[in-house]
Amino acid sequence: MNDQPGTSPLRVAIVGSGPAGFYAAEHLLRTDEHDFEVDMFDRLPTPFGLVRAGVAPDHPKIKSVIRVYEKTAAREGFRFFGNVEVGRDITADELAERYHAVIYAYGAPTDRHLGIPGEDLPGSHAATAFVAWYNAHPDFADHEFDLSCERAVVIGNGNVATDVARMLGLTREELEATDTAEHAIDALCDHPIKEILVLGRRGPAQAAFTNPELRELGEMVDADIDVDPAEVELDDLSREYLESDEADITTRKNVEIFTEFSQREPEGKSRRIVLRFLRSPVEIQGDGKVERIVVARNELHRDDSGAIRPRDTGERETIECGVVFRSIGYKGIGLDGVPFDDRRGVIPNDGGRVVDPESGEQAPGQYAVGWIKRGPTGVIGTNKKDAQETVDNLVADASAGRLPSPAGAADPESVVQLLSERGPDAVSFEGWRAIDDAEQERGKPLGRPRVKFVRLDEMLDAARGAPVSG
Repeated sequence: MNDQPGTSPLRVAIVGSGPAGFYAAEHLLRTDEHDFEVDMFDRLPTPFGLVRAGVAPDHPKIKSVIRVYEKTAAREGFRFFGNVEVGRDITADELAERYHAVIYAYGAPTDRHLGIPGEDLPGSHAATAFVAWYNAHPDFADHEFDLSCERAVVIGNGNVATDVARMLGLTREELEATDTAEHAIDALCDHPIKEILVLGRRGPAQAAFTNPELRELGEMVDADIDVDPAEVELDDLSREYLESDEADITTRKNVEIFTEFSQREPEGKSRRIVLRFLRSPVEIQGDGKVERIVVARNELHRDDSGAIRPRDTGERETIECGVVFRSIGYKGIGLDGVPFDDRRGVIPNDGGRVVDPESGEQAPGQYAVGWIKRGPTGVIGTNKKDAQETVDNLVADASAGRLPSPAGAADPESVVQLLSERGPDAVSFEGWRAIDDAEQERGKPLGRPRVKFVRLDEMLDAARGAPVSG
């Protein structure tokens, strides 16, 4: 352990370069109590996580938060190592040998499954894969989505579901003004889908949409919004919930928006987005591909904990469709050498301090932040407060002399040497800037903000020549 609380600099590795990782870096580099140096690792050559690969292309204002992260990256004591995968190019144990602390901020990279028959039929996709594909994530560059049908079904009542529905309903003019992946634009513009059906297993008072994203579904240039008035008639439990102190302003406003949608007359646009509630998928059917989905009609009840849950009434409804997008949440995965809670899909922790799930003891020098800490909840800004909690506890541990003092932490170049021996073509933040500049240049002739690279070799070619150690 570090028996000299004033020892500096204290070197911290952050695994993951999304919002949680950057907010943690910002808090560390701004603290007055200790002198910190931060090395950030990401398996992609490009930083910013889901801000780059998850935020819908037609939401550029949300992506403007990147400017805050760029200021953090410009601070003295910050280095970025892109195209370095922890667990493949360097292990968790090897990080622990070179840093006083390691913060895991790698998010929730996989999707939750429905667990129903037919879920794996061609044409049934995780919404997370679709989002990554149209956002030019290199892991999904070769994915194909057959949109040659008249009805698409989106399962879920969160903002990812609204993104998928909206992207399927945008016009070519709208898409070509964004940084949507080149390979996705024609597919998203030329499909024959007329109806985009969004299904929620609970009622309108339990939907997880945020107000602006929900409103956007009613502001589409060429897609009507369709909500059956009967769908927004609240049951007694929902009405009681809305009138209680439990319901927040977002929920109340959502119900108002749904009600307003239900009173609209169709305008005759070429597509329509249909919202339906109290339906859970029970089977996806088709002869070698998705052709229909069977859903259960639900009713709401209070479980033993007092929470409002859906309950199958036994009634079934079969809906013809050609593609299904499952948008029921992201899920974290474990990393060798780091404690993990398989059931919850998070690193077990107490206020960001990683703990052994069996003994409950703190794992010295290990911390978690963001979705891998708390689960996939909240918006981008949620991560700032979340990161502050973790960093406050890390700083407290540093002040109390509870951080390890590995010999390798004294040599900032030891990690550079190790990576060069392993062979990964590590990308510095200067390398990312070269990628960024090249993408923007590619977009200029087309009048687009950027044309993203979708292949790792293209990204690495653009980044070459920048110093690895920053």
